[in-house]
Amino acid sequence: MQTPGSQSSLHRANLERVVRAVRLAGSLTQAEIARTTGLSAATVSNIVRELKEAGTVEVKDTSAGGRRARSVSLSGDAGIVIGVDFGHTHLRVAVGNLAHQVLAEESEPLDVDASWVDGFDRAESLVGRLVEGIGVSRDKVIGVGLGVPGPIDVESGTLGSTAILPGWAGINPRRELSQRLGVPVYVDNDANLGALGELVWGSGRGVKDLAYIKVASGVGAGLVINGEIYRGPGGTAGEIGHITLDESGPVCRCGNRGCLETFAAARYVLPLLQSSHGAELTMERVVELAREGDPGCRRVITDVGRHIGSGVASLCNLLNPSRVVLGGSLADAGELVLAPIRESVGRYAIPSAARQLSVLTGSLGGRAEVLGALALVLSEMGDSTLLTENGSGVRAPAVLSSVR
Repeated sequence: MQTPGSQSSLHRANLERVVRAVRLAGSLTQAEIARTTGLSAATVSNIVRELKEAGTVEVKDTSAGGRRARSVSLSGDAGIVIGVDFGHTHLRVAVGNLAHQVLAEESEPLDVDASWVDGFDRAESLVGRLVEGIGVSRDKVIGVGLGVPGPIDVESGTLGSTAILPGWAGINPRRELSQRLGVPVYVDNDANLGALGELVWGSGRGVKDLAYIKVASGVGAGLVINGEIYRGPGGTAGEIGHITLDESGPVCRCGNRGCLETFAAARYVLPLLQSSHGAELTMERVVELAREGDPGCRRVITDVGRHIGSGVASLCNLLNPSRVVLGGSLADAGELVLAPIRESVGRYAIPSAARQLSVLTGSLGGRAEVLGALALVLSEMGDSTLLTENGSGVRAPAVLSSVR
């Protein structure tokens, strides 16, 4: 029996602190583990030795600050995690281990508006194919992260806003995928997952406060405060697309007028250029033409950048992030869109907040959300699943029972 305050319960708590620190970072030196957990160097050394002997972590020689060090990461045998990202036109799945290594990844076209049943059928099939392809036993799957392009109701777990996914409203995506795969599923919207992906693997590495702005069919933001995603009590934090820019502007899908989304999202921007560039014009093509020098496309992207910058300035005044990362297809425009964003931030944000802010494009491109889904599992899963009842050692996770 472990009683509160006993030596055994304290030891297990320290084990879990070390495992959590390594799990969230991917790999750490023993000195970094000590700083992160607040444990003494001697305690960390003993715990790492115990976890290594049990096969929970791997230790490799490395260097830090010009000195020899030992890098600690979770063992490849400790389990694997899966990321699933539903976009409006694609399905992307990635498989990774607990050392933050992506083992397999694949994307395929998908009309997410057509049928949620077909979407989950395709996701289940693709997950099974990738897990089988890397030669890992299905019972090593610990959890799945799921991204959807719409808001999740915190209380019910269902998808809301029929204007975004009309055929998916009222569906509980967590429950649906968990029943199919037989493992815990963690779900979030695409902007939050994009923020997580860039925070762990991309342009947000090394900062604790950032905003990830995704511009696609809508405009949303994932907010990271003190290293963690901020969702708000109702799960709708980051709806930057519904900041009002012009009370006399176009009617937005939310019912208000002149929202940022009506000046920046693809569904509102593309009609400005379709008369001269054809009805099949996409934002990707607009960016491509702008980079080639097309004056109309360059003007539209500049205007969109200024509007986004107004919204970013409001974020700066409220939250004072140190970095803004732009994602979505518009990010490929590079300085063509970043320069007007910075211009608007400089004009409308508090000077001290604007000076501290860096505005970058995401480095992960279309992979940001699926990698964020992997990061979601790594951040939400419990560490007790990696430890035996007696302390260290790998415990067999739940079985991925129904993957086809």
